[in-house]
Amino acid sequence: MKWKNLSKKRKTYFVAAMTVVGIMLWAFISAGLITRNFNRSQITGQQDKQEAQINGIILTETKDEHKYWEIYGETGSYSSDNSIAMLDNCIGNFYDDNNEVNMSFESSKGTYNSVKKQIILYNNTHIVTKDGTSLEADRVVWSGNEKPITAKGNIRITRNDEFLATANEVEISPECDDFKIKGNAVSKVFNAKEK
Repeated sequence: MKWKNLSKKRKTYFVAAMTVVGIMLWAFISAGLITRNFNRSQITGQQDKQEAQINGIILTETKDEHKYWEIYGETGSYSSDNSIAMLDNCIGNFYDDNNEVNMSFESSKGTYNSVKKQIILYNNTHIVTKDGTSLEADRVVWSGNEKPITAKGNIRITRNDEFLATANEVEISPECDDFKIKGNAVSKVFNAKEK
């Protein structure tokens, strides 16, 4: 069929159809040009991101019926993109090999990094060990059962009104029975008369 032989009505339909196809082709090409600079990995990553805001969050690490630690936060949040749980007004315990508490703590802020398996306590941190030793610090870091616990900033250690020490940094043994005081340390042992 030749163009000359087509009726005016068919020519109009053909031109209208070609116009619609042209507009659709133009829209498709324009959309590709407009969105070509989008970062596709960011778009995909955002779809996989998970966040949670929680009141009364409890985290714990247990293996083979042995509890290593537990931490409770009055409020908390978790984001899967950095694998960190952030806790406010937290309290918790560390356990020894017999599943008995060997150290308890409280802090106004804390984090748990599930990739590093690390607990960090910030601001107004107070620790008490099972022998009655009390420690206050600005920041405490626990990085596993085999590694020492480190405390930094405005350290103050007391034990049953018998001992007082201040320092910039303290390293606590994994068993929580030995302290290594570092940096501008001052310590005093009290006798019965001084109590």
